[in-house]
Amino acid sequence: MVTYPELKLYIGGEWRTTSSDMAVLNPATEAEIGRLPRAEIPDLDDALAAAQEGFRIWRRTAPRDRADLMLRAAKLLRERQEEIAQSITAEHGKPLAQARLEVIRGAEFIEWDAGEAVRTYGRVIPSAHGVRYVVHHEPVGVVLGLSPWNFPMSQPCRKIAGALASGCSIILKAAEETPAGAQHIVQAFHDVGLPSGVLNLVFGEPAQISSHLIAQEPVRLVAFTGSTAVGRQLTTLASENMTRVLMELGGHAPVIVCEDTDVEKAALSSAIRKYRNAGQVCTSPTRFFVHESIYRPFVDRFVQRAKETVVGNGVEEGVEMGPLANDRRVPALSALVEDARDKGAEVLTGGARHGNKGYFFQPTVLANVPENAHVMQEEPFGPLAVINPVGSLDEAIAQANATPFGLAAYGFTNRADYVDRMTDEVEAGNISFNTLEASLPETPFGGVKSSGYGREGGTEGLENYMNVKNISHSMEIV
Repeated sequence: MVTYPELKLYIGGEWRTTSSDMAVLNPATEAEIGRLPRAEIPDLDDALAAAQEGFRIWRRTAPRDRADLMLRAAKLLRERQEEIAQSITAEHGKPLAQARLEVIRGAEFIEWDAGEAVRTYGRVIPSAHGVRYVVHHEPVGVVLGLSPWNFPMSQPCRKIAGALASGCSIILKAAEETPAGAQHIVQAFHDVGLPSGVLNLVFGEPAQISSHLIAQEPVRLVAFTGSTAVGRQLTTLASENMTRVLMELGGHAPVIVCEDTDVEKAALSSAIRKYRNAGQVCTSPTRFFVHESIYRPFVDRFVQRAKETVVGNGVEEGVEMGPLANDRRVPALSALVEDARDKGAEVLTGGARHGNKGYFFQPTVLANVPENAHVMQEEPFGPLAVINPVGSLDEAIAQANATPFGLAAYGFTNRADYVDRMTDEVEAGNISFNTLEASLPETPFGGVKSSGYGREGGTEGLENYMNVKNISHSMEIV
């Protein structure tokens, strides 16, 4: 049996504890599994000083050497997959099979950005005789990375990979609810010899950490994944110091199911993906707009699969959906269901807490939900799906765009003209057809509207971590 790690901060290449700590709970059992040290202001100042020195060293490290070290760290993560996955399931609750896949996904993010580290090309601009215009890309500086609790491994990997591949140093504040994933990543980089100060890990009071560090001049980028409300606050803080931000914020993903699709396959794949990670995914398919001619068979198959979803402790064999990450999410989802029901929606399955121990919630399907229900505008971030009928693609697109969010969207159709229209008219940073996969290491990921700006992944992924410098060189004084 793999034990949960002893939790520590990592500052200037060394692990440390503090006099103040907090409990980490297993959301499936509500039992305490660890104590997490909380950074105080002196710890944050030490991390900033270490990151400044780390940046001085790392920016001068050859891109190929950066890439080599990153690949060796990713290899360690792959080798330690089982140990890390056990820790993730203990602190987050997701099924062990999903935790194992998350470890590999995190390694893939590091591997992709390692490859991009040697491709941060500049360019030479054509000019007059005796003059040269050259564009260079340079690392932006110290990065403050803020990662969420829903993916304890892969989300910190994305922040770390982007910063290190670009030549930046980083102070990572990972989620206090799920700290072990980030600690395992840092341990891997420590073990392969990353210079001290290049990567630092802190936990504590989120508001205190963000307000103190964002105000410091050496912090030149805030890379955040989380809610839109918090993203707005952080952007405001950063603007006071003209600090760049990379914001990957909330979503409320629409799914347009056209009349020509394979109903059985579309409904089955949608229900399986909806309840992955207990619906705690910013790209989770949530608002389904199904053509009225296939509405009933789609709903019936979706509901059937929802009822078949095996809910339980993620370490148990056969479990498909674990608990919500914390106790706050259970009443929040219950309130959304009750509001929708009061306004005329049908609860086709679920809608309440599952069991009486742990933060479990039933796989839930709401139908015929009116536009004024809170769930139509508020991301549930849980195992709750809304399925409404529509009479046309025009109506479906209008409904899909009827929120402030624009992170991910999906469509099921075999018609090229429908694909073309949805591609042009649906407001989202990522749109997928006949698949519910929204993000891969090799593709750019990010949102529009209130879902943020900037991109992670793909060839665009390092742009936020770099400054563009133009050099004009005349061979004679003019």
